[in-house]
Amino acid sequence: MVESQHTDQIGSRYIRFAENEARGRSPLYEELALGVAGDPSVLEFLAQLPYAKQQPNLLFAAVRHLCDTPRDWEDFRRSLASRPDEIREVMLKRRTQTNEPARCATLLPLLALLPQPLALLEVGASAGLCLIPDRYSYCYNGVDVEPSSNTDAVPPRFSCTTNLQTPIPRANVKIAWRMGLDLEPVRVENDEQVAWLDTLVWPGEENRLVLLRRALDVARCDPPIVIEGDLRTDVPRLAAQAEKGATLVIFHSAVLAYVLSEKDRAEFAQTVAHIGAIWIANESPRLIPGITEQACNQCLPGEFLITMDRKPIACSDPHGRSLRWL
Repeated sequence: MVESQHTDQIGSRYIRFAENEARGRSPLYEELALGVAGDPSVLEFLAQLPYAKQQPNLLFAAVRHLCDTPRDWEDFRRSLASRPDEIREVMLKRRTQTNEPARCATLLPLLALLPQPLALLEVGASAGLCLIPDRYSYCYNGVDVEPSSNTDAVPPRFSCTTNLQTPIPRANVKIAWRMGLDLEPVRVENDEQVAWLDTLVWPGEENRLVLLRRALDVARCDPPIVIEGDLRTDVPRLAAQAEKGATLVIFHSAVLAYVLSEKDRAEFAQTVAHIGAIWIANESPRLIPGITEQACNQCLPGEFLITMDRKPIACSDPHGRSLRWL
């Protein structure tokens, strides 16, 4: 029997997910998260897993992967109770590699301010869909930004609402070199791996799925290179391969939560500083090394904080729908 304190912590994590992330986006995921938080047997199931595998996104995606999307909490609970070992196996094998290309809409205004062309190195790149912002279209409060690099596929158009302080780009960025790093890269030509990306899109946000599939079509025309490796050890080696004369940018979105050690996160920050690259983080604010409590409090619950070399720049919607320049 797992200590109640541990299951209470997991329950609190699911309540935060329901209130700060799922609410207003996915009514089903909000219902499921609150259901999990109040169900001792499901909390016990989660407590037997490593911390990194207890995430709401991973649990819900694993159930949907094996049992289809549940109608409601009772349907979800029955599905989990009927196949716990198989669901556990999926959760241990898979990762929440949500490759959200719409995050490019919140990164583009900052990338466009940098000296062009850029050399992009993304850590936690998944399928590399955020490595190709130059191939997408954007709409900022009615202002369109078109691709600077064309493909045979029709690009997705990402809409992002901004505040008056946001420097909306006049043109898309120029990219001279790009590479990704991931523990388990997702290959855009692998149908099984791509199907898992589909499953990670939340019910109630079907438009995200449409945009994801269009981004995958664009990526398949010229797949970005994503190398298997660990951000704690392999970033310097890849950074050394960047195009000379281009502005080297090391960036990531929603990655630091999976680097569980605060020491590891601090060492990663030191590594990037030693390389001399521009470091852009798009993360939950309290996970970014060196960020003050005052900076954290500028973002609303559930928002990410975008920083450049640890300086707060903007608060962003985790799925790219809005950007508030600070």
